[in-house]
Amino acid sequence: MDTSTRPPVKHLGKKIGRIREMLGMKQETLAEKMGISQQSISKMEQNESIDEATLERVAKALGVNSEAIKNFSEEAVFNIFQNTFTDFKDNSVASAMNYHCTFNPFDKMVELYERLLQTEREKIALLEKLLEKK
Repeated sequence: MDTSTRPPVKHLGKKIGRIREMLGMKQETLAEKMGISQQSISKMEQNESIDEATLERVAKALGVNSEAIKNFSEEAVFNIFQNTFTDFKDNSVASAMNYHCTFNPFDKMVELYERLLQTEREKIALLEKLLEKK
């Protein structure tokens, strides 16, 4: 069946399962992150609909937002790969022409730097407290 004519999957459980698999995560790992059993994850992945609160918890455990799960399309993921890599005489060459970042990499770097700086400040404050006690 041609993927362009296939209707989008609305089964949230299957989407969660595919995202988890693409991240290389086992059901046990997701269950541990959520504080539930592996059997609960298995049952969840069989459900077509999932309540919003549970979806938020799953998204957080997977490291994505709930909208990413709702809008997940396996065909779109494969299209990105197909449009990003082109074969030239048996040499795979990356081509970024058809891939558009949904975030500014510089903003992510600044965000990471600020988090690291805050962590260092917290460490210094803790060390100062320990020194004052001695």
